[in-house]
Amino acid sequence: MPDPNAATRTSGVYLLFAHEPYYPGPRSQEINTTLVAADTLLHPQVLQPDGTRIHALLTRGRQPGEIIPLATLTHELNGGVDWPTVGDWERVTVDLVHLVRTQMCDALSLGLSEVARALICTGPDSEVRAFDAAAGEFTVYGLDDRIKVLTEVGMFLTSLAAEQPFWPGDGLLPPLCQSA
Repeated sequence: MPDPNAATRTSGVYLLFAHEPYYPGPRSQEINTTLVAADTLLHPQVLQPDGTRIHALLTRGRQPGEIIPLATLTHELNGGVDWPTVGDWERVTVDLVHLVRTQMCDALSLGLSEVARALICTGPDSEVRAFDAAAGEFTVYGLDDRIKVLTEVGMFLTSLAAEQPFWPGDGLLPPLCQSA
């Protein structure tokens, strides 16, 4: 008999978030951004019920293959004003990084450039201004640049997920019931 929870899981939707940088080993690149499968938010070692509520927000109305930056959720939550009604996103992301670093789930750990990281840390309607010292002027990055960053992350993810789907961890909690 098929697992009744399997149909309610949202495979192929991913959460992308920035965090305090760390170095996984000697002479390794800085890791400052992580991508996990949405269902990783249902892991029992993630603050609950916050993780489950964020999962519901993250997956509602999304298509398989979508990469949703945490900043997009903040944008959708009235610029972050409504986060308290959903959960403690800061604590949840700390828990997710702990799961990744202890290999309790699959993840894509990235060392994004300052501009790329800033673009995924801002909402879809925001701009990032970076000073180019050599030119002595500011460069403005916007939605098209953000889309390019997400596309590059998506291409890397696609090559990894083609080998094997991302494992969100064991003992996952059931998702909140959602209507389409």
